[in-house]
Amino acid sequence: MSVALPARALRTAVVLTITTLVACSSKPPAATAQGQDDRAGARADLRELVARYEADRGSLGRTYRVELSSARLERLKQLASDWERELAALDFEALDQDGRIDWILLRREVRHDREQLELQAARLAEMQALVPFVETVAGLTEARRKLEAPAAEQAAGTLHALAKEVDELEKKLGEKEQAAAHKPSVGLRARDAVDDLRRDLGDWYRFGQGYDPLFEWWCAKPHEAAEKALERYAKTLAKKVGGLEEDDTKTIVGDPIGREALVTALANAWIPYTPEELIQIAEREFAWCATEMRAAAQALGCGDDWKKALEQVKALHVGPGEQPVLIRDLAREAVEFLEARELVTVPALAKETWRMEMMSVERQLVTPFFTGGEVVSVSYPTDSMTHEEKLMTMRGNNRHFSRAVVHHEVIPGHHLQQFMTARHFPYRRAFSTPFWTEGWALYWELQLWDQGFPRGPEDKIGMLFWRMHRCARIRFSLGFHLGQLTPEQCIDMLVNEVGHERDNATGEVRRSFNGSYEPLYQCAYMLGALQFRALYRELVESGKATPRQFHDTVLQSGNMPVELVRARLTQQPLTRDFATSWRFYPLER
Repeated sequence: MSVALPARALRTAVVLTITTLVACSSKPPAATAQGQDDRAGARADLRELVARYEADRGSLGRTYRVELSSARLERLKQLASDWERELAALDFEALDQDGRIDWILLRREVRHDREQLELQAARLAEMQALVPFVETVAGLTEARRKLEAPAAEQAAGTLHALAKEVDELEKKLGEKEQAAAHKPSVGLRARDAVDDLRRDLGDWYRFGQGYDPLFEWWCAKPHEAAEKALERYAKTLAKKVGGLEEDDTKTIVGDPIGREALVTALANAWIPYTPEELIQIAEREFAWCATEMRAAAQALGCGDDWKKALEQVKALHVGPGEQPVLIRDLAREAVEFLEARELVTVPALAKETWRMEMMSVERQLVTPFFTGGEVVSVSYPTDSMTHEEKLMTMRGNNRHFSRAVVHHEVIPGHHLQQFMTARHFPYRRAFSTPFWTEGWALYWELQLWDQGFPRGPEDKIGMLFWRMHRCARIRFSLGFHLGQLTPEQCIDMLVNEVGHERDNATGEVRRSFNGSYEPLYQCAYMLGALQFRALYRELVESGKATPRQFHDTVLQSGNMPVELVRARLTQQPLTRDFATSWRFYPLER
């Protein structure tokens, strides 16, 4: 029978838990008390299991090279099954709190990998008619993997048949009804698959090229024909099905995953809300931002016209070549603000070991704002840009937008969190989630707003612009993957509702949907921040911990879903079937 603790005793227990975690989280298992040796050993075993699973997965991924081959999919499914059995056989009750968290995280990782394999198989089925020759290429590479002696004449025949099959498929796409039978996103996905298969085939051919005279005698011409056929076919897929001309580098198509896959991804990310509920959260937060933005506009003499005020702020940028100095000064200001209020511990080495580089023009097409971590990549005009491009870049990286971004990218944001995760529970990077990574950095934008960091209405507009941007990210990314919004509509949302420069908005949407980021990544900023804010209110505003204790403990807990950070800080009882249930944002209010 459980006994409820008095409120004062509960507060004391939580403070002791957090204080103990801050003091001990960096100690190796050998430094724990004698009575905890068995559990510390079990935790060490979990660290070894995490490393072994990563190594097993990496070995198979490098060995089974053809991404869409049935051999690869089946072998990785078998790996997941083997690991699920191994985890089930582990004595969960013998683990301490961190060991149980690691067990839950590793089980989640294995299940997520299995789900990704199932999604990959489903997406292959969608484009099967466009790439029916996957197993042909896989068969050749599999023979090499098995170290089978090459049958040169037979391989040449396979290559010859492959070239003919690909040529026939290309001819069929010349018929409008054939091309129209497939969605543009599926056509571009098939194009990427064909490019990958062509590279796989090239790797296979080069293994024998120049080493085996008989192999090259038979296969040189057939391989050349197959190589050229695949190259032509990829371009035809992009044009006829994807709707892209060969030199089109600007059109954004994207590949929405659908509601079912979104729901699965949210469960894996420990977010117990539906996509529709998350859009509702974003709309509520956006409405708060709009109210504050109008108040800041009034302070600047613009009435309720916050877009007019935004334009005034955009004009407050530094000149060419001056942005690095601005970023340096803003970073120092943020650290001084944090330390004066004892909000978080900033190690001296963390202050010393960050640096800057200039972002290339090409990268600025998809990343129009500066990014950070140990290395801050500065997005600002170069002499090769057009006059309009220079002005847009300067306006988008003005003084007050930049002031709201520097602490996100350097300290206490990405640089500090990377510095700490490299030193505390570093193996948990295997479980990293953008809801922790991006959520922590954005949480500080919310936290510093509450702490009075903005010096005037211009700073408030700079901070609110990014906050509105993160709300819009939830709306446009989920709307796109639900099939409700096109990329162009997403761009319009950022321009019309947030106030982005169109080129910057286009770069933002392109980056979101070009395959560089997982579908939930853009949602993770605001949702992760709201999770951390809810946890701060639960533990700090209630008097159970100081701000520094709370923030230091989070940073020393490792990168993982925020709900499990909460379980660690509160010593929440954990069971094998522990699943997401923390409704950190009450929608009913």
